[in-house]
Amino acid sequence: MRNLSAEMARYGGSNMDIQSLLGCSSKTVTNKLSDNTAFSVSEAIKIRDTFFPGLRIEYLFAQANELQDSA
Repeated sequence: MRNLSAEMARYGGSNMDIQSLLGCSSKTVTNKLSDNTAFSVSEAIKIRDTFFPGLRIEYLFAQANELQDSA
């Protein structure tokens, strides 16, 4: 989740913001941002619509291997 993490840093978002929005534990957010577990589609839409309405979901939630393939 390199792009999501970068955009969070750029706009001052935190793991706690994601945790509060999704109603999950800090460990869950850490696992999802580290690509250990995946965000569900509904979680991704909720995050994008709440914090990054001008950005595409495909960009925010691109996997590391997808970023390399498109370069």
